[in-house]
Amino acid sequence: MTDVSAISFPSSGGVEFALNILTVLIVYGPAYLANTGAMLCGKWVPDKLGLENHKIDGGRVHTDGNRMLGDGKSWEGLFGGAFFSGILVVIAHWLWAGNTGPSDRPFIDPILTADSTDWFWIGGEWSAAFILGFTLGFACMLGDMAGSFVKRRQGLKREGEVSSKAPLLDTLPFAIFIFLAAAILFNDQVIMHSHLAPSIITIIILTPIIHRSFNILGYRLGLKSVPY
Repeated sequence: MTDVSAISFPSSGGVEFALNILTVLIVYGPAYLANTGAMLCGKWVPDKLGLENHKIDGGRVHTDGNRMLGDGKSWEGLFGGAFFSGILVVIAHWLWAGNTGPSDRPFIDPILTADSTDWFWIGGEWSAAFILGFTLGFACMLGDMAGSFVKRRQGLKREGEVSSKAPLLDTLPFAIFIFLAAAILFNDQVIMHSHLAPSIITIIILTPIIHRSFNILGYRLGLKSVPY
């Protein structure tokens, strides 16, 4: 295990701060991409194979007359998105194992400071990488559901294949849930290094732009029916 106190991510200049932002974006990228995994597992694959997906709210309607979550939130998407994030962190660990920074930025091993004393080290480094990714991906999906719940309380809902526009509710809840889960469950890991805190705040602020970019990409690839 690499001692987290021995790692430094200086940000004294504009270039170094930009490197830290890119480092955070790449380290947390698998969690952000849980939404892509959810689209693949909850919509694209079932549609292609003619399979039914199972709605989390089971079609239940809230007292305000709107669905609890809507058709866009399925169990397949919830766990598929988290699984997708887990696999991506495993790949990141495989690619960048041992990268410590600052010269290695932005490609830092996400479980660089993990060892057998950590709660998520179950069976070894590869399972630890998967559990870290799965956990943060699951947090992302929970945040996404929280935003969806609030949207529907405001009367913003999916109409057929077209979802409503709500830029902040579609983005900030899942970003906040990701970093909150990291702070609670992985606070002693390199992904929560104190030097990266300003960059994490910056990424949260930039999340609506990042999310829109990924949605446009998903739309052009045919994974989404709308580019938002």
